[in-house]
Amino acid sequence: MSRLVVQKSGPLRGRVQVPGDKSIGHRAILFGSLARGRCHVRGLSHGEDNLSTVACMRAMGVNIELAGDRATIDGVGLRGLSMPSGVLDCGNSGTTMRLLAGLLSAQRFGTRLVGDASLTRRPMGRVVGPLRARGAHIGGSDKDGRPAPTLEKCYPPLSVAPLVEGEQLTGIEYDMPVASAQVKTCLILSGLYASGPTALREPVLSRDHTERMLISLGVPLRTAGSMVYLDPEGLDGAKWDRGWDPFEWEVPGDVSSAAFPIAAALLVEGSEITIEGVGTNPTRTGLLDMLRLIGAPVEQETRDEAAGGEPRADLFVKHVRPRGGLAAGELVVRMIDEVPALCAIAAVSRGTIEIRDAEELRVKESDRIATMAGVLRAFGVSCEELEDGMRIEGGAKLRGATVTSQGDHRIAMSAAVLGLAAEGTTIVEDADCIATSFPTFVPLLKGLGADVRLEES
Repeated sequence: MSRLVVQKSGPLRGRVQVPGDKSIGHRAILFGSLARGRCHVRGLSHGEDNLSTVACMRAMGVNIELAGDRATIDGVGLRGLSMPSGVLDCGNSGTTMRLLAGLLSAQRFGTRLVGDASLTRRPMGRVVGPLRARGAHIGGSDKDGRPAPTLEKCYPPLSVAPLVEGEQLTGIEYDMPVASAQVKTCLILSGLYASGPTALREPVLSRDHTERMLISLGVPLRTAGSMVYLDPEGLDGAKWDRGWDPFEWEVPGDVSSAAFPIAAALLVEGSEITIEGVGTNPTRTGLLDMLRLIGAPVEQETRDEAAGGEPRADLFVKHVRPRGGLAAGELVVRMIDEVPALCAIAAVSRGTIEIRDAEELRVKESDRIATMAGVLRAFGVSCEELEDGMRIEGGAKLRGATVTSQGDHRIAMSAAVLGLAAEGTTIVEDADCIATSFPTFVPLLKGLGADVRLEES
C-alpha cells in the first residue's frame, strides 16, 4: 500500500493534459464492442476503471488491443457476445457494473458481476428494479452475501440469469427518482434489445454522453430536455437490431480529473496553469459554472469536437481566492464527482460555501460527505456536515495533516491538493486508489512544480 507525502508548494506553472474522460471511455469501449467491425479509440485513460470494462468485454469474446492510450476493438455486433468462462470482475467501477447489468440482462447466457470491497458496498437496487420491471432475471445480495430481500438492500455481486427461448425484454416507461447517467445508460442498453420503446424521464438532466454517442452512431434515440426515448423498431418502423458501423473516436480529457489541478492552482498563491483538451459537455461543467459564480472563473478556449459530438476546450486557471456561495439543485448534479475538489477550494474562500442536494455522495466509493468533512477538519477547516451536503467556512490557516483516503480516489486527491497549501507535511494514506481514475496524478503535479511524492507505507 502506498501513501502520498505532500509539502507546501510554490506557484504551480505549466501546460498539462489529464487522462481521457473515464465516463466517455467506458462507453467508447462498450459501443466499440457492439459495433459491426473494427473500431479505433484514442485518448483512453490508463485508469483501472476503464481497464475493468476492457477486461469484461474481452471475457465475452471481444478482441481489444491496447497500445498506450489507443484501443483497437473488433466489434461483434449487438448479438455477438459469448458467455464468459467465469465471473465478470468490475473492480472498483460502479459504471462498469451498472452499464453491464443492462447489456447482460438481454443475453441468452447467464453471468455474475463482482467487484472489490468498495464496490460491494454500493447500492444496485436502482438498476435491478427497473430491469426486473422490463422482464430481466437479475438479483443482488445483501451486505452479508445472501440474496437481497429488497431493492433497498440490494448490493453486488449481481447475478443475471439468461432469457430463455421466447422471452424478450419489454418496453418501459420509467420516471427515474434520482438523476443518474449510469441508470439511464443501463436502461438504454437493455432497451436496444427490447420488444418496445424505452421512455425515461429524469428529475434533472444527468450527463448525456450515452445519448450523444449513440445518436452519432445512428441509433434511433431522441431526447427532449431530461427525457430520452428509444424505439428499437427504428424511426421508420423498420426493426433496428443490426448494430452500428465501426467508428474512430478520440476521447477528450476528463473534466473530473481536471478538477484537481484546477483546485491546486486556486489554492496555491501565484499559480497559473493550462489544461489542454478537456471535455466541456454542459452536463459535466457544473464545477466550472460554480467557480464563475464565486468569482474564480476558468477561461476556456474551444477546440474541435471529440468522440460522438463531445465538445472540448483548453482551460486556463489562475490563483484567486473565491468568495462564498451556494451549490445546489441541477448545478450539483452537473458536478457530483467534482464536489470533493470544490470542498478543497472552499477551504481558502473568502466566505462560506454551502453544498446541498448532494446526498448521492453518501453512496460513492466512500461516504464522501462524512469522509471529506473529516479531511477538512484535519487541515483545520471549520465545516458542518449536513444530511445532503456540508457548509464550509473559508479562510482558515491550513495545517498539514495525516489522513486516509478510505479507498476513495477523489478523497485522496482532494487531500493532496489541500496539502499543497498547508504549512507542514501532509500524508495521505491508502493512495493506491488514485490509479482507478488518474494514474498520472503525481507526475502531473510534480511537472507543475508541486512538492509531492508517492512512497510505500
